[in-house]
Amino acid sequence: MTTPLRILGVSGSLRTGSYNRALLRAAIELMPPDMTIEEFNGIGDLPLYNPDIDVEGGPAPAAAWRTAVHAADALLIVTPEYNFGPSAALKNAIDWASRPPQTSVLHAKPVALMGASTGMSGTTRAQLALRQSFVFTQSPVLPGPEVLVPYAATRFDADLRLTDAATRDFIHRHLVRFAEFARRLAPKTP
Repeated sequence: MTTPLRILGVSGSLRTGSYNRALLRAAIELMPPDMTIEEFNGIGDLPLYNPDIDVEGGPAPAAAWRTAVHAADALLIVTPEYNFGPSAALKNAIDWASRPPQTSVLHAKPVALMGASTGMSGTTRAQLALRQSFVFTQSPVLPGPEVLVPYAATRFDADLRLTDAATRDFIHRHLVRFAEFARRLAPKTP
């Protein structure tokens, strides 16, 4: 049996009642047996990225974020869409993890993206913007198909549990593909 992939899951939404946080919880529930997903809840604690305070490992929340990203085999990012892009909190977390560029914990780290929205776009533009950011860090992003959950209010119940069977099945299959993708990209040991 292979060692389970260690996935770090992060929601770009800071709202307690966020559909994106609920989507991450659904992914944790639906993950395949060869995967573990640990949720990182500290991106709201990160100060705005500033090179002046990014010395000696940076502030404690940044060091904890970088340590968590480094320890993971891959990242699962669940993003809301604000003004055609990801949330400021998520972009800030990526900025912290991308520094210093030569030794970034994001370098070559496989990434999968998902997102839910109350409208019909399902976070298409936010995911595209994140893909552009990951070009800089040379983080391979699972090419697709994308997980775009539109009209989220019709797919989650009042307790924010994903109840839509087709969406649940799609997320499970997406995570199976992500596991295969991440394993293919894993460093080869001699």
